[in-house]
Amino acid sequence: MRVNWFLMLACVLASLYAWQQDPNWAEQNLVFSLNNLYAGRDWTLVTALFVHAGWEHLLGNLPFLFVFGNTLEKMIGRNNHLLVFFLGGFTSFLLPPLIGIYGPDTGMLGASAAIFTLAAIVMLMSPLKFSWLFLAPQGLVAIIYFVLNVALVYAPSMIPGYNPNVAYIAHVIGFTVGIPFGIAWSLHWKKNLVISIGLFSIYLVILALLGALTGIQTPFGVF
Repeated sequence: MRVNWFLMLACVLASLYAWQQDPNWAEQNLVFSLNNLYAGRDWTLVTALFVHAGWEHLLGNLPFLFVFGNTLEKMIGRNNHLLVFFLGGFTSFLLPPLIGIYGPDTGMLGASAAIFTLAAIVMLMSPLKFSWLFLAPQGLVAIIYFVLNVALVYAPSMIPGYNPNVAYIAHVIGFTVGIPFGIAWSLHWKKNLVISIGLFSIYLVILALLGALTGIQTPFGVF
């Protein structure tokens, strides 16, 4: 059985457990913050990867963990899969408060940043792997959400759906962590990157045509 299924199950069980607890207790003992780390609650670096803020948060992450996690584990094995999942998640939690982007009391939780790490590696290793869940090549899905999160960091007012409670910068960091692993594990990462960028360019052209013809509000606004 793939270890990715256990990661998904851990997200569900940890979240259900956290939602039954007193919110103040959960914030101190399950959610990561620099203050919790300084107070010796270093286990929160792990628990925060699996605990989610609510059903919407959890159900928003699980499909991406299912798609990218299962694809990647098949290619690199369970040990490497766990390595990049936790490394991406830990780095994305630690770096923003350490460099002053967030305050030491800012709570962070959820698997999304770690999933972005997996997505970056899949993009550089197998971008044309088709996802029937998303009805799109996985390299395209990965680069769309990376670019969207970069845009949300730098120009949040221009992007529909901006949520100030989401750590978009952590997603960007998680994706960045995955890039050197994708390069190291792929013999054709340059070609795969070009393929992903090409797919994204086609996607943008389609959005532009839709916007021009219908005025439909797209993820990147009305073209």
